[in-house]
Amino acid sequence: MSHVAVFRLLVAGTVGTLACGGGTVATAPAPATVSGPVELRIVYPPVRDRVNRLGETRVFVADSAYRMSRTDSVFAFGSVGRGDALLFVNGQSVPVYPTGGWTAWVPLKAGPADTAATFDLVVWADGVTQRALLVVPLVPVFDPLGAPVWIDTTSFQPRGDRWLRPHEGIRLSVRAAPGSVLRARVGNLPLFEFLPDSAPAPLAWGERAFRTGVPRSRARRSDRYVAWAVGPFGPDPGSVFDPAAVPAPTDTSWVVVEAVRDDDTVRARWPLRIGRIALGHSPVVVVDDDVAGTGTTDSTLAGRPNPYGTYHWFFPTGTVAAVSGRWNDQVRLQLSRTSVAWVDARDVHPLPAGTPPPNGIARSMRLVPGEKSAVLRIPLPARVPFRIDEAERSLALTLYGVAADMDWIQYGGTDSFVRLITYAQRAEDEATLELTLAEPVWGYRARWEGSDLLVEVRRTPRIDANRPLAGRLVVLDPGHPPGGATGPTGVREPDVVLAVARKAKELLEARGAAVVLTRVSDSAVSLAQRIRLAEHVNAELLISIHANALPDGMNPFVNAGTSVYYNHPRSAPLARHIDRALVRQFGFRDLGVGRGDLALARPTWMPAVLTEGLFMMLPDQEAVLSSEEGQWRYAMGLIEGMEAFLVDRVSRDTITRDGPRGRF
Repeated sequence: MSHVAVFRLLVAGTVGTLACGGGTVATAPAPATVSGPVELRIVYPPVRDRVNRLGETRVFVADSAYRMSRTDSVFAFGSVGRGDALLFVNGQSVPVYPTGGWTAWVPLKAGPADTAATFDLVVWADGVTQRALLVVPLVPVFDPLGAPVWIDTTSFQPRGDRWLRPHEGIRLSVRAAPGSVLRARVGNLPLFEFLPDSAPAPLAWGERAFRTGVPRSRARRSDRYVAWAVGPFGPDPGSVFDPAAVPAPTDTSWVVVEAVRDDDTVRARWPLRIGRIALGHSPVVVVDDDVAGTGTTDSTLAGRPNPYGTYHWFFPTGTVAAVSGRWNDQVRLQLSRTSVAWVDARDVHPLPAGTPPPNGIARSMRLVPGEKSAVLRIPLPARVPFRIDEAERSLALTLYGVAADMDWIQYGGTDSFVRLITYAQRAEDEATLELTLAEPVWGYRARWEGSDLLVEVRRTPRIDANRPLAGRLVVLDPGHPPGGATGPTGVREPDVVLAVARKAKELLEARGAAVVLTRVSDSAVSLAQRIRLAEHVNAELLISIHANALPDGMNPFVNAGTSVYYNHPRSAPLARHIDRALVRQFGFRDLGVGRGDLALARPTWMPAVLTEGLFMMLPDQEAVLSSEEGQWRYAMGLIEGMEAFLVDRVSRDTITRDGPRGRF
């Protein structure tokens, strides 16, 4: 009997009737209770290999590289060796799953002066008791120790080196004793004063990304001060691409912040240098993320609207732009007079001094239709920065530093896949081209050929509604290594998702699909290599398979379940269909679909999603993911979601499938 047949028998015998947005939901049976000697293990927080002893008590010390976040409550997880044991953490009873795995969610009792937290663990079974202490270093925080006036030197923002345009201001922020008067000065020369900042504290990343309920109210702060600085600040950092050495702390050109309250005064040096980029002398750079010629990168540089922000631009190697600023290892590209993008400094390289910024006039374009795609060729005066935005049936291309004088647009015959091309001049140096398509967007990509920009738009593949996966080329990406989550009993995410990918491959091939895996062993594969493989084989669908984990401070019993992430609009329907199918298969909480700035969801050439089936850190979900049945369920959810997406595309696609391609 084939594996597929075995899976169908398993599912037939274990399908329940839990309602979840329609249909039935599979309910996996609990595993058998593990028996054996009591053996307390801690998986998270990560602990050192060596375990100390204090009499009969074992002492686990967290890895020296780890620091636990200071939140109201924290989690820890591991195993006790058997499923019928009793476990207490800091006196709080913690359920033990039949596998012996456990996850604890306990209050964190630590003051600002504490550098570590201690957790008391007691496990009992069959008259045997083991006790252990877990000692975990905490993220350091500033403690004023009761001083009447103080400055939190860890809170200076920004810090490091920045380069700005003349007369461009910068927001400064610092924590200090409430009720203080704060001034910035250089030597005896006062520069400006700070004002109290009463804005609520920002939400932590974990709260924004994972909280399923209403976010906690944010307290207004009384110890935060802000200022707006214009002009030189601190020592001269030198050239934007050749920073000067950082002078000693005693250098008198550093800016000093002074806090005064009643008769008390404290001062602290602000670790920030601001340089200036003269108007008309902006350096010009070229994008290249592989100067060594290794061929292992994705040949694309991501741009952000703010330093270290989310990705909005994707600049191919060879793109040229002017530089108007820098913040440590982030460089600001001046795309046009009003648009900027921040990129990694290591992937842009200065051109000879005096190189003019790219600009000019775009005068014509030609569309070349093909069997599987259409290519729009746009001759440009230079390799200017650009951005592509997609809607359901259109693509908008913004060209920066360019004026459009499109007196000649060639559609290349009677093929009406691209129904209409229009252009507009939104600003003096920003031109927008819009391609209206006859069908929903399936994929696209852009590349340079000389100074011509080639935008290739992919046609929807021919889909048989009765056998939607037949003939499809699917790339399955078993996430990790490197990295990956580990469950309470030591089950590794890379092992689980590879097993799921192999099962999904078998199910897909049984339905007539061709399948490529981005890895077939435990060897590490970079994200760029995975993306390049999917692009190289012309994958029609890309599915990255993962198991989830939470950041510190998030309650795993409230915020865990099934979720699927997409990046570009064309992939949102695929994410929704797969999410619904996985929830039906697993029967756990539906965390829903989310847009994520994730590398394997970012490719534009095909619909691509990243799935987080369940959470490795919870023993019941770890048990499902590590079981044969649970892995088949995961695989079947992926297949059902892909099938539903493809059938949905057939119903939304108005192209006549039994006639000449693109005729109406």
